[in-house]
Amino acid sequence: MNTDGHLPVLTEEVLEALGVSDRPGGIFVDATFGRGGHSRRILEQLGSGGRLLAFDRDADAIEAGRAIKDRRFTLVHAAFSELESQVRALGVAAVDGVLLDIGVSSPQLDCADRGFSFRRDGPLDMRMDRTRGITAAEWLAGASEAELREVLDRYGEERFAKQIAKAIVAARERGPVTRTRELADIVGATVRTREPHQDPATRTFQALRIYLNQELEELSLVMPQALAILAPGGRIAVISFHSLEDRIVKNFFRDRARPRVPDRLPLRQSEMPKPELLIVGKARKASDVEVRANPRSRSATLRVAERPS
Repeated sequence: MNTDGHLPVLTEEVLEALGVSDRPGGIFVDATFGRGGHSRRILEQLGSGGRLLAFDRDADAIEAGRAIKDRRFTLVHAAFSELESQVRALGVAAVDGVLLDIGVSSPQLDCADRGFSFRRDGPLDMRMDRTRGITAAEWLAGASEAELREVLDRYGEERFAKQIAKAIVAARERGPVTRTRELADIVGATVRTREPHQDPATRTFQALRIYLNQELEELSLVMPQALAILAPGGRIAVISFHSLEDRIVKNFFRDRARPRVPDRLPLRQSEMPKPELLIVGKARKASDVEVRANPRSRSATLRVAERPS
């Protein structure tokens, strides 16, 4: 399996959750293709009449996906917020399963030119889709101290947001902040204490990446769209990597698992409308074996829900 060094997380759990082998002729969606680790495994279990629609907003991922030569496979360059319209444009009315593997992929982190990682010096870019939007360096050049503090606090849950924002503004007066190591050093000189085994710059880089790519907004937009294209009996499987993402997924599943009843309308139990989703099992984490093989899976959480038949 060629995934450019990227190890997809919770793969067996995802295949089981989506029930691909039980529906070999079904239509499935991998809304976060990345380097195709999950997609390749889904294709292995699909029958000749099955179909896999894969999406990614990263042009590098789309280029990597061209290596898959399979008539059952369709790859589209699109963001989460375009999921339903893109699926409809492909002539598909409903699908049997949707996978969302949220966040940044290993190839994105490992490529210095992308600017996602403080461990490799490179340009401060951080855009998932480099064909649009402004870079992290461009945003840092113009953001006010108050805006910096708000982004670090909201998207990074950074308790030193005020101090880091002040330090960035001070550094900016000496010259533009354009490199990943430069930003990491500014944060490191400001934040003297941190959780064990966590770099001081971790939360700052997370906050900037999530903000610039509107990741939480995109996730909030895609969840109802995934439900809208789901066939009865179909499932949504979502892998998240931190509490901000997981909270959105958990709350969406919980809210749609409750029957929607108009206020003050008396109904018998038999008259209650069906919920839009049924939560399947508990949230799952990577096994100790997987974490040892792939440390980045440590923070992964898988949640699954099914559309009632």
